[in-house]
Amino acid sequence: MEIGFGMGEATAQIAAADTTTGYLAVEVHRPGIGKLLLRVEELQLKNVRTIEGDAFEVLEQMIVDNSLDGVHLFFPDPWPKARHFKRRIVNQEFIAAVAAKLKPGAFFHIATDWQPYAEWIAEEFTKQTFFTGGEVERPDWRPLTRFEDQGINKEHPVTDFRFIKK
Repeated sequence: MEIGFGMGEATAQIAAADTTTGYLAVEVHRPGIGKLLLRVEELQLKNVRTIEGDAFEVLEQMIVDNSLDGVHLFFPDPWPKARHFKRRIVNQEFIAAVAAKLKPGAFFHIATDWQPYAEWIAEEFTKQTFFTGGEVERPDWRPLTRFEDQGINKEHPVTDFRFIKK
């Protein structure tokens, strides 16, 4: 499952590289969904499904517990102003929601180019008991996203996290 896939470039590339795995892409931005669907058709991918909706609602109402092999969350909005921190997707409630849907041994991969958000993510994961893991090197399988490229151009360090459900 990929949460917040933007325009779907990375989703399409990952799915094309591994056509034996099914990918569920969740997004609220309709133009991004349309862009991904065009790319899926262009690449003739049979392993991608999309859902337009809020990730919390999708997890709660549409995903069976212990059913996912992995979740990708690439470059979520960091909501950099302190008064907006409550809008950050990575928090205890979200971590618990994702953990409930992952199979034991499944992964949760997060990437961000905003160092204060990386610190926030690391801290939020120290408070939970569902996962082991932490910061990792950028994996070869993760394509360069538009947001990542913009961050690199601004000389933002990119941080990848990989957590494994206990």
